[in-house]
Amino acid sequence: MSPSFADQTLEVRDLVLERGERELFHGLAFKLDSGELLQLAGRNGSGKTSLLRVLCGLSRPLQGEVLWNGQSLSAQEDGPAAHLAYLAHLNASKEELNAEENIRLSSALQGRNIGREEAWEMLGQLDLRGFEDLPVKFLSQGQKRRVALAKLLLSARPLWIMDEPFAALDVQVIQVLKACMEDQLKRGGMIVLTTHQAVPIEGPQQTVTLGDAR
Repeated sequence: MSPSFADQTLEVRDLVLERGERELFHGLAFKLDSGELLQLAGRNGSGKTSLLRVLCGLSRPLQGEVLWNGQSLSAQEDGPAAHLAYLAHLNASKEELNAEENIRLSSALQGRNIGREEAWEMLGQLDLRGFEDLPVKFLSQGQKRRVALAKLLLSARPLWIMDEPFAALDVQVIQVLKACMEDQLKRGGMIVLTTHQAVPIEGPQQTVTLGDAR
């Protein structure tokens, strides 16, 4: 049974972020509640991916803080990894392992025991049936992206952070991912994403537009 999430909050307060000597944004603030989706908008170079990395705890802002359920991420003993799953621009899969092994390894690192049947079912939904035992290094870029998606979709984390999740996907797989995202929201989970593709997702949502790059 898929887990349900409730009474979760993600809040950004007075965030200032720089790249080199250039300020990307100043005083950024927003709050996301259970069951909500937030889309980051803005031109290339405006800091969307940089902000995702801050939310994941992979980068530090110059100023401000990120709070999970009212507590600063930097002050939490278990850190952000216990609350979120991150789909980065790079797929971050082990090239020598096959698709099933990548999924099960990722789940094990999160403290979950994913069986072969569950892994294969997800791969089948993402149109990877017949590729379960093939080392990831032999897959196409689109197939590698779907392996990365499978790891996130089976993560059982309340917060999904997704950088261009629809990139390199065909129409059929986009519809599967759309349904999974809507299910995440219905269960009280949250999603923060960047995307250049207009894929309507049902559920409460908001948009934060970052300033133009200078």
